[in-house]
Amino acid sequence: MEKKDFHITISVNASATEAMEKISQVNLWWAKNFKGSAEKLHDKFSVHFGKTFVEFQISEFVPDKKVVWKVIDCNLHWIKAKKEWNNTEVVFEISSENDKSLIDFTHIGLVPGIECYEDCEVGWTGHITGSLVNLINEGKGIPE
Repeated sequence: MEKKDFHITISVNASATEAMEKISQVNLWWAKNFKGSAEKLHDKFSVHFGKTFVEFQISEFVPDKKVVWKVIDCNLHWIKAKKEWNNTEVVFEISSENDKSLIDFTHIGLVPGIECYEDCEVGWTGHITGSLVNLINEGKGIPE
């Protein structure tokens, strides 16, 4: 049986340009404790949640269409495999539909059966369908 990477699609009331801009404002929808920049190719940034941290580098960037965050280091303190996200990729792909944008979110490497899958699935779902949608549609996200 093929293992599927975590994926979710959202629809937002914004242009692709606006959606991409809001995705890069990580501190406004995901993590208040954010360092670095997430705006262009090769940018590096990190998010911290207490003892947990994740460091990313933007490995692919197509304006208004796609951004890929490659995990270059992490410490998922609550599980045994603390480096489980290393070398995984967080991908946002944007397409336009009428006056809306569709954002396809995929965490490549976050698959059922790995230690953090259940917790991470719940976390990403809340951040993407709740906080990111709120930031784009209403101007106010709910970062941790």
